[in-house]
Amino acid sequence: MSVELESPVGELDIQAELDETVRALREITLMIEQSQVEVSKLSQRNAAITTHLQQVQNQLDKMPQQEIRNAYDSALDAQQRLFVMRGQLEKLQSEKTHLERFKSALERASTMTAGGGAVASSSGSTSKSPMASVEMLVNAQETERQRLSRQIHDGPAQALSNFILQTEIAMRLMDVDTNQARDELNNLKSSAMGTFQKVRNFIFELRPMMLDDLGLVPTLRRYADAFREQTSIDVTITVTGNERRLQPYLEVMLFRAIQELLGNSARHGQATQVKVLIDLGEDRIRVSIDDNGKGFDPDSALQNNSLGLKLIRERAEMLGGNFEIDSSPGKGARVSFAVSARS
Repeated sequence: MSVELESPVGELDIQAELDETVRALREITLMIEQSQVEVSKLSQRNAAITTHLQQVQNQLDKMPQQEIRNAYDSALDAQQRLFVMRGQLEKLQSEKTHLERFKSALERASTMTAGGGAVASSSGSTSKSPMASVEMLVNAQETERQRLSRQIHDGPAQALSNFILQTEIAMRLMDVDTNQARDELNNLKSSAMGTFQKVRNFIFELRPMMLDDLGLVPTLRRYADAFREQTSIDVTITVTGNERRLQPYLEVMLFRAIQELLGNSARHGQATQVKVLIDLGEDRIRVSIDDNGKGFDPDSALQNNSLGLKLIRERAEMLGGNFEIDSSPGKGARVSFAVSARS
C-alpha cells in the first residue's frame, strides 16, 4: 500500500531547502574563485621569498644576524599563509562538492514529491519518502562533520596551541642560551611536521584530490596505505575486471562507501585484518569488505543509528544495485554491495 506524503508541506520544505542550497552554492563558488586568486598571489610571493632565502644562505657569514632572522621569519610566514590558504581552498571545494550532491538529492526528492509522494514497491512495501532520504543524507553528513571536528580539535588545534608556547620559550632563550633555543626550535619543527601530516590526512579524508585526477582504484590504494599506517590494520585491496575510470559520481559513491566500511571495521569491529574486493565488470560493479572483527547483528545495526550502512544501502539501490550484510557477534563481518556500471 502506497503512503502519500503531506504534499503541500513536503514540497514547500524541499523547495525552501533547495533554494537555500542554491544560494549557498553561489556564495561558495565566489569564495573559491577569490581563494584561488589569493593562493596564486601567495604562491608567487612564496617563490620570491624562497629565492631570497637561498641567497641569504649563500652569504650567512657576511650578513647581519637580524637580516638573516628576518629572512627566515618571512619565509616561514609565507609558507604558513600559503598552507592555510590552500587548506581553506580544498575545504571550500569539498564543501561545494557536498552541496552539489545535496542539491541533486533535493532535486530528485522534489521531482518524486511532485509526482505523487512515496512509491510502492513490487512486493507491496512502501519505499522511503524523499524527505526521509534527504534527512538521512543530512544526518550522515553532520555525523561525519562532527567526527572530523573532534579530530581537528583534539589534534591540530591542540598542537597549534603548543606551537605558540614553544615559540615563546625559544624566543626568550634566544638571547640567553642559543643552544637550548636551537633545541626548542628543532622540537618545534618536528612537532610541526607531525601536525602537518595529520592535517594532510584530514584533507585527504574530506576530499582526496587524486580521486578527480587518477580515479577510484589508485585513490583507494593510496587510502589503504594511509589507513594501514594510522590504524595498524592489515588492509588488502584486490581489483578484478577492467580497471578504468568510471562516472565521477560513481567513483565518489564507491570511495565513500569503502571509506565508511573500513572506518566501521576499525572503530566498531576492532578488526586486525580487512580484505577489500572490487570487481569492475562491464555492466556491474561489485564490492565486498571482509574483516575479522568482533561482528554484529545486521538487523540491529540497520534498525538503530548506523547512518553509514543505511546510506550505502540506499545509494546502492538508487543506482540499480543491492546491499548485503553477513555477520554475527564474534564472527567478523562481510558487507557487500553492487551498483550498475551504466547508471
